[in-house]
Amino acid sequence: MKIFAHRGYAGKYPENTLVAFEAAAKLPVEGVELDVQRTKDGVLVVNHDERIHRTSNGKGHLKDHTFEELRELDFGSWKGEEFAGAKIPTLEEVLCVFQQTHHVINLEIKTDVIAYPNIEDDVLDLVNRLGMADRIMYSSFDHTMVESLLQKAPSNIVGVLFEKILVNLHEYGERIGSNSLHISMEAAKRGVIRQDIEKGSVFRVYTVNKVEDYDVMESLGVEAIFTDQPELMYAHREKKAAKT
Repeated sequence: MKIFAHRGYAGKYPENTLVAFEAAAKLPVEGVELDVQRTKDGVLVVNHDERIHRTSNGKGHLKDHTFEELRELDFGSWKGEEFAGAKIPTLEEVLCVFQQTHHVINLEIKTDVIAYPNIEDDVLDLVNRLGMADRIMYSSFDHTMVESLLQKAPSNIVGVLFEKILVNLHEYGERIGSNSLHISMEAAKRGVIRQDIEKGSVFRVYTVNKVEDYDVMESLGVEAIFTDQPELMYAHREKKAAKT
């Protein structure tokens, strides 16, 4: 089962900051996940929440701030004083961290709450310019965005993100055009995914931070997990492999 470092190495470092991604880039896990939004003046930046108060000393919606305004904020102190002064990174800065590594990068495009018109075009242009198109996996809770990405990036995996516990996921994936289904651990634990996997669906599950939950996901046939604790999950996987 593959391991993706969620928002960089979010368990140990402030999520979606360069220090978190630089730490993840040193790990032998398969991939990294991050969240893409756009500033008031059109800069692609990496941040999860639509509002910035949880992970910075700023307030309001990210979309209402210019990049220069966001760069003046502290996105690290909330995690620990040793991270004071960490800045919000651009998508380009983060991608460059992984340009020479082996990792698959899962770009979640955050348009399910706030519309960023044509943001996928800006993302695809950047990825192509950096020569990294073959290492990118896209995902979104906004299923109109999923449909757009399936059309505009047909050679890439595009994951359909779900928050709620749903049934008939395989059939929904077939209708939208993707067999890559990204669901919560709570949904996966219900066990209904087994029959969907047999039908050809591929499940990647968020957010798995305990070794016992890793084992459950592995037993269900999950293809990959997203975790805040990539080192722990990797060590557990290696320990299990050594016993076989």
